[in-house]
Amino acid sequence: MQLNTIKPAAGARRAARRVGRGIGSGLGKTAGRGHKGQKSRAGGFHKVGFEGGQMPIYRRLPKRGFFSLARARNVEVRLHELNALPVDEVDLLTLKQAGLIAGNALSAKVILSGKLSRRVVLRGIGATKGAKAAIEAAGGSVAE
Repeated sequence: MQLNTIKPAAGARRAARRVGRGIGSGLGKTAGRGHKGQKSRAGGFHKVGFEGGQMPIYRRLPKRGFFSLARARNVEVRLHELNALPVDEVDLLTLKQAGLIAGNALSAKVILSGKLSRRVVLRGIGATKGAKAAIEAAGGSVAE
């Protein structure tokens, strides 16, 4: 096999549709563009959101709020998930290795959901008020 002999599989590529080549082709005369108007003419396309010169809706409406890109990377961990971990000291890396949180997570926070029946020490991980109380009741601690 040589680079100059490589071809796509038979039937993988279809011939381009030839428009404006007579009545018999089914796409003669207006070539599927309809009659008149900006879109029927050569070079007659415009940018997305263009409304014919009218003030476009994205400029008529006020700007409001913002979308935080970091929000999706702050994750929650439940108490019963910590209970299932085989280690006593839990940090962000431990949670990532155990598969409890995504590899691209920036921070984690433990929430009060389920039971914790063993001692767990949190390092660099946040905890809600209820979760912190449950961890300390089980003999663990939260060191942020």
